[in-house]
Amino acid sequence: MIEVKNVTKKYGKTVAVDDISFTINEGEIIGLLGPNGAGKSTTMNMITGFIEQTQGDIIVDGYDMLKKPKKAKKEIGYMPEGVPLYTDLTVKEFVTYMAEIKQVNRKLKKENIQKILEQTGLIEVQDKLIKNLSRGYKQRVSMAGTLVGSPKILILDEPTVGLDPKQIAEIRNLIKELR
Repeated sequence: MIEVKNVTKKYGKTVAVDDISFTINEGEIIGLLGPNGAGKSTTMNMITGFIEQTQGDIIVDGYDMLKKPKKAKKEIGYMPEGVPLYTDLTVKEFVTYMAEIKQVNRKLKKENIQKILEQTGLIEVQDKLIKNLSRGYKQRVSMAGTLVGSPKILILDEPTVGLDPKQIAEIRNLIKELR
């Protein structure tokens, strides 16, 4: 599903990621561990196509990220660190907006949105403004936006940061269910 082959990322003379290689197969859940500044987020940003690698190859579901970025990116749902949301939208409006951005088939859009709201436990708050939600619910809204369009690959950067133990368990269970 994801192949990272001899990937390096440099910013000028600074090497952020140095010649890494790994493969992630379908159904696998992996975590990138390391201290701050180790290159975890940079690696995720390269896999998602947000930034380009300096050297090496990244293949996502058979598509080279540099040669066929649109096809590769279509297979990925990405939840960046920091929960970037449009806080003046309701939960349902945000998820609908994400469906439009990801060009979800019009016939399937309403059903897809409803399914995602149920999966992420957002039905009861779907009509609330995001800015009025707790951190845990905001995290769920970000996850819902990531799931729109049923991507084959999920890349989650710090999906449980700032959550209480119960919310952490719920997010981890959701990730396992999505496997």
